[in-house]
Amino acid sequence: MNNTKDKYSIENTDYTVGQDNVQKWGFDVHNPVFGTSAALIVLFLVALLVVDPATAKATLDGAKWQIIGAFDNLFMWAGNIFVIFCLGLVLSPYGKIRIGGASAKPDHSTLSWIAMLFAGGMGIGLMFWGVAEPVAYFTGWYETPLGVEAYTEEARKVALGATMFHWGIHPWSMYAVVALSMAFFAFNKGLPLSMRSVFYPLLGDRTWGWFGHIIDILAVLATLFGLATSLGLGAQQAASGIGHVFGVEAGTTLQLVVIAFVTALAIFSVVRGIDGGVKLLSNTNILIAFVLLIVVIVASIATFFGSLGTTIVGYVENIIPLSNPHGREDEAWMHGWTVFYWAWWISWSPCVGMFIARVSKGRTVREFLTAVIIIPTTITLFWMAAFGGMAIDQVINQVGELGQNGLTDLTLSLFYAYEALPMSTVLSVISIILIMVFFITSSDSASLVIDSITAGGKVDAPVPQRVFWATIEGAIAAVLLWVGGTEAIQALQAGAISTALPFTIILLVMCVSLLKGMRTELQVHQHSYA
Repeated sequence: MNNTKDKYSIENTDYTVGQDNVQKWGFDVHNPVFGTSAALIVLFLVALLVVDPATAKATLDGAKWQIIGAFDNLFMWAGNIFVIFCLGLVLSPYGKIRIGGASAKPDHSTLSWIAMLFAGGMGIGLMFWGVAEPVAYFTGWYETPLGVEAYTEEARKVALGATMFHWGIHPWSMYAVVALSMAFFAFNKGLPLSMRSVFYPLLGDRTWGWFGHIIDILAVLATLFGLATSLGLGAQQAASGIGHVFGVEAGTTLQLVVIAFVTALAIFSVVRGIDGGVKLLSNTNILIAFVLLIVVIVASIATFFGSLGTTIVGYVENIIPLSNPHGREDEAWMHGWTVFYWAWWISWSPCVGMFIARVSKGRTVREFLTAVIIIPTTITLFWMAAFGGMAIDQVINQVGELGQNGLTDLTLSLFYAYEALPMSTVLSVISIILIMVFFITSSDSASLVIDSITAGGKVDAPVPQRVFWATIEGAIAAVLLWVGGTEAIQALQAGAISTALPFTIILLVMCVSLLKGMRTELQVHQHSYA
């Protein structure tokens, strides 16, 4: 038996979870993080009401494009490093480490766990971009990947492959790095479930000072603004779908009604917690999504298997060229799509990563990384082959509104594609319901994450605190739509993406810190993992 002392555990720091918290009005909050985050959010909302949305969008867009242009190599190589890092952990002896200790058992069934991974990760994005993105690449809506000629067979293959590249192993590796790091240091080392805890092997007790405060505040703002952007875009898509199916005005009023309805259900769900709310909705989500996928596959069966093969070949053949940032002739496309996506996933990674960490106790590192990266990528592969392949086929054959006129309205592209299929109205209604449920699970997971960060790493925040953050998320999205609509949403999105630059550095350092922590885990508990 090895009795080596673990120098990265809670036993070697005087810090106790929640020691800096303030309990008042039913809240239990970490004072510097909660107070600073709330103040910055209020200032932002006031600025939204005062500043012209077009001006804000122009200013933040300028900053976003400067960051993307100047740090494109950093973003691209960071994405590649995260994939290699995760693969290395799977193949290394660290893969047998179990999150929570050698005797830990999973808190959730494998199916429920996978459902929560997918619903909290990028489910709502697949609804928005599943049709629009492959068509955009195929038609050259904004440049084409690798400079291929639009409307050709090669463009079809590269369009489906590039779409998978943006939604496959690279983004899920980013999520996995954050999720595994936070889960490991929380459940194996006994540190608070918070971004700052990951850096304890490098910073020691300085982790609990202002360096840690800044990391957690950035995580709160990135999570909140990223979610508000997703809710705003999703509300526009849901409202457009409702207007398209039922013939009502899909304007700001309907969008605000959608957000109010979703926020109310999200509050109800988040009050019930993970088991009574998030897990139940995630299971419902995956079931509805599966039914929708099967119906679309059956409706487009003549082209689906060809599209599936084309998507797989396009992904495998082009993953290395698309990963290489040097000497690209399609630099405008790479900046506008890939670097933008990598920045977006990285800015969103604290939210998704912490949520995945919360529900992943009891899994081995090898099982965790394989499931978190491979299973969602496989589901996405079938999704993009079905929806993207169907949409490109409509464009090639000039079938329906999408096929004849292309991407005239991103929020309606999915519903236009349905028009060429049997039972189009039924499919549209199912999709609207699915978008709504994805809203709720996204809001729930983000609320639970922000609750934990602003509660000093405590897992179970008081109910009033959960309600507060769920309400704030909906309020920000509503104010965005009310004040400036799409321009305000794009301004917020540009602001959220700007946080990706510091987070990219944070995630790279996180890999080093995680390795240091895992090394001591094997040294101290080697007999248990033998």
